[in-house]
Amino acid sequence: MVDYHAANQSYQYGPSSAGNGAGGGGSMGDYMAQEDDWDRDLLLDPAWEKQQRKTFTAWCNSHLRKAGTQIENIDEDFRDGLKLMLLLEVISGERLPKPERGKMRVHKINNVNKALDFIASKGVKLVSIGAEEIVDGNAKMTLGMIWTIILRFAIQDISVEETSAKEGLLLWCQRKTAPYKNVNVQNFHISWKDGLAFNALIHRHRPELIEYDKLRKDDPVTNLNNAFEVAEKYLDIPKMLDAEDIVNTARPDEKAIMTYVSSFYHAFSGAQKAETAANRICKVLAVNQENEHLMEDYERLASDLLEWIRRTIPWLEDRVPQKTIQEMQQKLEDFRDYRRVHKPPKVQEKCQLEINFNTLQTKLRLSNRPAFMPSEGKMVSDINNGWQHLEQAEKGYEEWLLNEIRRLERLDHLAEKFRQKASIHEAWTDGCWPTAAVLVSDSLPPPPGKEAMLKHRDYETATLSDIKALIRKHEAFESDLAAHQDRVEQIAAIAQELNELDYYDSHNVNTRCQKICDQWDALGSLTHSRREALEKTEKQLETIDQLHLEYAKRAAPFNNWMESAMEDLQDMFIVHTIEEIEGLISAHDQFKSTLPDADREREAILAIHKEAQRIAESNHIKLSGSNPYTTVTPQIINSKWEKVQQLVPKRDHALLEEQSKQQSNEHLRRQFSSQANVVGPWIQNKMEEIGRISIEMNGTLEDQLSHLKQYERSIVDYKPNLDLLEQQHQLIQEALIFDNKHTNYTMEHIRVGWEQLLTTIARTINEVENQILTRDAKGISQEQMQEFRASFNHFDKDHGGALGPEEFKACLISLGYDVENDRQGDAEFNRIMSVVDPNHSGLVTFQAFIDFMSRETTDTDTADQVIASFKVLAGDKNFITAEELRRELPPDQAEYCIARMAPYQGPDAVPGALDYKSFSTALYGESDL
Repeated sequence: MVDYHAANQSYQYGPSSAGNGAGGGGSMGDYMAQEDDWDRDLLLDPAWEKQQRKTFTAWCNSHLRKAGTQIENIDEDFRDGLKLMLLLEVISGERLPKPERGKMRVHKINNVNKALDFIASKGVKLVSIGAEEIVDGNAKMTLGMIWTIILRFAIQDISVEETSAKEGLLLWCQRKTAPYKNVNVQNFHISWKDGLAFNALIHRHRPELIEYDKLRKDDPVTNLNNAFEVAEKYLDIPKMLDAEDIVNTARPDEKAIMTYVSSFYHAFSGAQKAETAANRICKVLAVNQENEHLMEDYERLASDLLEWIRRTIPWLEDRVPQKTIQEMQQKLEDFRDYRRVHKPPKVQEKCQLEINFNTLQTKLRLSNRPAFMPSEGKMVSDINNGWQHLEQAEKGYEEWLLNEIRRLERLDHLAEKFRQKASIHEAWTDGCWPTAAVLVSDSLPPPPGKEAMLKHRDYETATLSDIKALIRKHEAFESDLAAHQDRVEQIAAIAQELNELDYYDSHNVNTRCQKICDQWDALGSLTHSRREALEKTEKQLETIDQLHLEYAKRAAPFNNWMESAMEDLQDMFIVHTIEEIEGLISAHDQFKSTLPDADREREAILAIHKEAQRIAESNHIKLSGSNPYTTVTPQIINSKWEKVQQLVPKRDHALLEEQSKQQSNEHLRRQFSSQANVVGPWIQNKMEEIGRISIEMNGTLEDQLSHLKQYERSIVDYKPNLDLLEQQHQLIQEALIFDNKHTNYTMEHIRVGWEQLLTTIARTINEVENQILTRDAKGISQEQMQEFRASFNHFDKDHGGALGPEEFKACLISLGYDVENDRQGDAEFNRIMSVVDPNHSGLVTFQAFIDFMSRETTDTDTADQVIASFKVLAGDKNFITAEELRRELPPDQAEYCIARMAPYQGPDAVPGALDYKSFSTALYGESDL
């Protein structure tokens, strides 16, 4: 410690633990190396020197007051070296060599050298600063030395996000003031002139000291004074600068500002350390509280889960069977509720319990706490053992439930099967005969039930057809009876199995089964007796039945012939030619020739019916109504024959009328075909002639155009012939004539051909006009145009007016283009194809060919040339105004540009500026207008 008593006997100073940046020696880093060459010339600026004097003096006093002293004049009070050594001891916390007590110059120089040596031992390079200059009171050197001390002990150790010293202090300021409006700290001079940055630093750490929202950027003196006064009053930071000195200086002194700001940093860093310590304690306590909470939760959850397992296992181990399947199904439903409703939350609780236990142990291990030991019987292993016992009981319970249900289901199934088969058999036994059964003549409906039907004597008054029907039904019943034999045997077998399984309702089952078997034996006996009676009755009616059968065999086809004849005579007919109507007349004549034979067949059929009636009357046989084999009676035959006789003359009249109509239509067909066979070939010939003209194209383009227009007039003059054909076609349509074998031309074909003819001649004329425009606009000579036409026609082998890709390539090669089959040639050919065939149709028209050749052989305006022209009109600006356009261009063109030019968006834009560059590129298709 410096022996300060030699200079001031009233000063009592002991060892101090305070100080900033106490550390070992070593390099101060890149920044300190740069600051070694501090600008001494700037210190000669009176404003800056004044700021540094005031700031450095206040900074030194903020440390010296800890030792009970201070300085008044910075370049005078350090001359003897005593207070300089004391300052270094206070800020470093280390002892310096004992100072010399003498008053002579040499003693002062030695004391200053001891201070400078101590500074150098901390890794600070002192350039051009000697003890003699300090002793002599050199203000520039003294301020430089103090600045070096400030850098080393107040600024060097500042570190923020891997940056240190000045950069670290600047980054700290930027981070702390970032949320504040009107504050943008980029340096340690002009960024602090308005005072808002100082106020923002204080408000960020002590918001109760500053009402930041009331500060105004345009009142820097008030802002600075407010910050300096608050810092001095509440933060123990002495006032190091005057607000007026900062505001009235164009660029405040950087070193003064840095020194002042570093005091704020160190003032707030101490508060931050206290806050960090409090946070650490709170964090430790929070960890302990959380761990204790997790332990309590584990104990509670473990107790609840183990209690639930203890209650559930006896329920699952209960194996008392129930008598009915409904009771067992209720047990199964309860078990399903357990699996679906009660168990899943417990599974989740068990999982969460294990997770909480593992999480708790991990947290205890990470926080260096002893591992958690649950209460006895509540370990995770205890819970797992209980859970395993639960699942074993659950599995056995489920298997027992399913086996019991299957056993009861088997009994219920057999009983239900017995009842179902018995009901089906009883319904069949008690049911009537099939609904398709034919009742015998003059008999009542058969009585219900199979036994009653087998006893019924319906065959005693039946006809032969009734008897045969009854026999067939009886045969069907016998087959049905045999089929039910299996069901009766199954019913008996099921009843036997139910008896063996001791079914609770076996008595009723046996009674019902015995009744079914007795009834089955009775049905077999009655079936045999009825068959014998039916076969005996059948033979008595066969003779009369033979006559009815013969009548039916001949009456049915004759009746069908008459119905077909009536249908044909009344059938609507649609014909379109004279040949079709003549065919219908011929077929009708042939039908009329068959009528005498048909009449004779009718008389023979009626004779058979009369013979059957005679035999029945002579033998007193009571016939039951009409012929059983047919519904065609003699009355029906006679009625239909009279209808045929009436329809024949009506058909004759209708056919004759249609014949007259078709003759008229044939005349219209011939009239149309004679005209169409002239117009159609004429159109086709003209199309071929136009094709030849477009290929040959002799003479100048003006001669070709004149010749084509003359040819067009000759085509238009032929229009009356087409109008006449339209009139004839109108008559054909009104007559509903749809075909014409006398010509291959339809009106639609002729219309399309006429429209194609007009379109082709117009397109050809347009092509020649475009060629003239292209020639005149591009300066192509007549000889070049003829050469292009000759080359195109030469390779247009099919004379279609367009070239395919290979034909076009051959044409280009003939004109000297290098598009051979190699990589470079293919690339060039693909480029040309994209120009002449932008739609990728695979064809190159002559007009596209001419456009391409004209571009290849002549110069054209480009977007760059137009942009350059607009730039001249705009006075070499990057934009142009509407007034300039109206002044330099004709009115319509000026308004066209103004309407389509987008507003100019460049940095040099002015109101009303227009973008002529994008407009020019859009003109040439390089972008959208």
